[in-house]
Amino acid sequence: MASTGFWPVKSRLKEVIDYAENPDKTTDKRFLDEDLYAALRYVENDKKTDQTMYVSSINCPKQRAYQCMMATKRHYGKLGGNVAYHGYQSFVSGEVAPEEAHKIGMETARRMWGKNYEIVVTTHLNTDNIHNHFVVNSVSFRTGRKFENHIRDHVELRQISDTVCMEYEKSVIPFTHFYGNKKAYWAKKAGKLTHRDILRRDVDEAIANSGTFKEIEYCLKNLGYRFERDFYYAHPSVIADGWKRPVRIDSLGEDYTRERIHERCLENRSGVIMNTIYNAPYKRKPLLILEYEYKRLERMDTVQLFFELFIELLKICTGNNIEQQHNRPLSPMMRAEVEKLDKYLEEYKLLCDQHIESLEGLVSFKDNLSAQISALEQERQGISNKNRRAKTPEENAALKERAKAITQKITPLRKQRDIAIRIEERIPKMQELIEQERNIEMKRNNLIKKKERNYER
Repeated sequence: MASTGFWPVKSRLKEVIDYAENPDKTTDKRFLDEDLYAALRYVENDKKTDQTMYVSSINCPKQRAYQCMMATKRHYGKLGGNVAYHGYQSFVSGEVAPEEAHKIGMETARRMWGKNYEIVVTTHLNTDNIHNHFVVNSVSFRTGRKFENHIRDHVELRQISDTVCMEYEKSVIPFTHFYGNKKAYWAKKAGKLTHRDILRRDVDEAIANSGTFKEIEYCLKNLGYRFERDFYYAHPSVIADGWKRPVRIDSLGEDYTRERIHERCLENRSGVIMNTIYNAPYKRKPLLILEYEYKRLERMDTVQLFFELFIELLKICTGNNIEQQHNRPLSPMMRAEVEKLDKYLEEYKLLCDQHIESLEGLVSFKDNLSAQISALEQERQGISNKNRRAKTPEENAALKERAKAITQKITPLRKQRDIAIRIEERIPKMQELIEQERNIEMKRNNLIKKKERNYER
């Protein structure tokens, strides 16, 4: 079971093995890149490699790997930036012998970088789990281009390593989607939906109900996505409101490349009857109908009613919604709010408990709480001042208990005030999301009517 990874060599690798202590120095200091040299010396360390028995190279002689890499850099005039890339391939303890591990490492490196880059491959035996190290020149000896180190390269290394391991009948870790930043990772760890999760589900739904790229684009546009690059390009990408940058569809996984999506569309054509793209079944009433039904209630246009409508929309993402209808699901912007459903329910409970039905009533409630908190804090401060002049331990203890009792009164009031402030700040955002949903739905209805008119002709 092998794990992989790599990172750029920029500096500070001298701490592994100091260049100055290396007895094999043969190059003038003026032309020596210390970081590249230190990386090579680290992976070739005799103590770790069983007297260099498991040190090999690709596209350069292992005895002169450093000199060859530096010659390539000087030839193309690319001595700055990342000097190399340092990678690893680690195996579970006891699963693989040193010689076999080295062969797997060589084959992995050859398939990953062997066409364009000089590589040193070593197998370290100094830990319980045998592992390979790769030092890859950052500049291609063939083209002079620098290795760009994209997320897809890390995924590719993992896939190549898994393929080679399976060829040698070794176990592999089940593949999981790569999350490119800490925020996305921890969101996934906490069971929350990320933008990519939402997009992946929407693309799957669009593909399932489409037979061409144009129909997929139509489905995704109906959900509120905008194409930065459509399927005319090799790497189509989309963006939604609230996203900082577009997401490439092929970055969602191996089933989302342009070629694979085309294959999935062909499978749909050969299958049973495909749903029309505007009649896909979703558990959803149109927003316009929901709004009409809610406004027919006695409490028209109240803050409570607005929260009821919004929560009803969020429940769609949890499955606790109304009967099945033939309408589109919520947009990615709205579904991202489902993570805050508990807070919305807490806020709605406060509105109901305190009989708050207008924004003015909310502001008045918040101001009243602030006044109560201020009065109690002043009272507590007075007790603290008295406590400084307390003459006996008994008096001191009694004053502390009084202060503690006041604190216990303040805590729930502060919580209610915080919720009220949150409601006040949240309402404009909720109104914006509702308006976005309304516009998407109206735009979609117009598209459907236009398409139906075209069919009638």
